[in-house]
Amino acid sequence: MKTSDSSYNENEKPPIRLGITGGVGSGKSVVCDYLAGLGVSVVSTDQLAKNAVMPGMPAFDKIVRHFGNGILSEDGTLDRKKLRNLITKDPEKKKALEQFVHPEVFAGMAEAYQVVQKKRELLIAVEVPLLFETGMAALFDYILTVTVHPEVRVKRIMNRDHVTKEEALALMDIQMPEDEKIRQSNFVIENNGSLEDTWKRLDDFYKELMRHIKTA
Repeated sequence: MKTSDSSYNENEKPPIRLGITGGVGSGKSVVCDYLAGLGVSVVSTDQLAKNAVMPGMPAFDKIVRHFGNGILSEDGTLDRKKLRNLITKDPEKKKALEQFVHPEVFAGMAEAYQVVQKKRELLIAVEVPLLFETGMAALFDYILTVTVHPEVRVKRIMNRDHVTKEEALALMDIQMPEDEKIRQSNFVIENNGSLEDTWKRLDDFYKELMRHIKTA
């Protein structure tokens, strides 16, 4: 794997913040894994959210109080599938869940950014599935959106989450249309072909991003 350009150079600038987004099933993890392989610090807001709702965490207690014990699995953790079904059918429940979880996610992002800044790295990449939907675009210097054909997304969601086609479509429906995400992005990666094709596009993207950063 090639050497990263993400280490801090002689310019005493704060780390560039790259937001990575895209519809559910678009393949954002492929992009994040690629950047991580280049030495870029990558943060997953999904992982931060999962950490925030572990038993004993403040957000977990708030969710259980709001939704009731019926939202729990037999092992005492949140039943994520049941919770997902609730928020895809009821916007108010989705809003309530976000109010419990988002503050913890923001805190985790801030902590990760401080770590990268102390290490004097040039770039931090943050994967945010609902970046535009949650009004987080202003937090980033550049935004990369990963796109894929809708039928491919549906199949990926069904296979990954073991859900029906209808459930997959419902999950897609609560997200911003892909063309609107593209319009608001600085960079776009199409993830419709082979993994090798996507890597080639990512290599071109990374070189272009580095040019932007170094000439800013």
